[in-house]
Amino acid sequence: MKKTQVRTAIRLATRLIRRGRHNRMTLFWAVAAISLTAPWLLTDLGGSGAPWAGSTVAERLSCRVESIYDGDTMTVRCAGQEEKLRLHCIDAPEMGQQPWGRRSRDHLRRITPERVEIVARDRDRYGRLVGEVMAEGRSLNLAMVDAGQAAVYDRYCSDGRYPAVERQARQMGRGVWAEPGLQQRPWEWKK
Repeated sequence: MKKTQVRTAIRLATRLIRRGRHNRMTLFWAVAAISLTAPWLLTDLGGSGAPWAGSTVAERLSCRVESIYDGDTMTVRCAGQEEKLRLHCIDAPEMGQQPWGRRSRDHLRRITPERVEIVARDRDRYGRLVGEVMAEGRSLNLAMVDAGQAAVYDRYCSDGRYPAVERQARQMGRGVWAEPGLQQRPWEWKK
């Protein structure tokens, strides 16, 4: 929204508030409208906007790995703050999909050093940070796909590197591609 549009909205709200001195409902609706639109107006002007809105910037964070839950989820500590992290572009077998889930988690544990760099992409609907995990200049997300320990989550991935790496892992029959089944499509197993 442009600054002129913001000024127009503020003028309109001011008029409604002035009229509202004698009409409580008008005042109520004016305050409600300002309260509901202010976060988005601030976002467009370069402010932080709505606190619940996900970040879409590719911010780089230096973090310590606290724990690895499964092949696509870990807990990290970045700048003293603990974060649940969902690995961008991939979906690994769930822990209930044995032995695939355990194998995927164990592989991620083996290739992940204590300190990593996270390229933050977004926040998911559960509030988890979504990002690419980098170690010594190498993407661990891509490494999981290359080892056949995770599939590309096409629904949430527009990065062209991932499908090419997955095709190669399929051709070689690595990890989940060693035999057919829902371990190749964890998002379908969850349904």
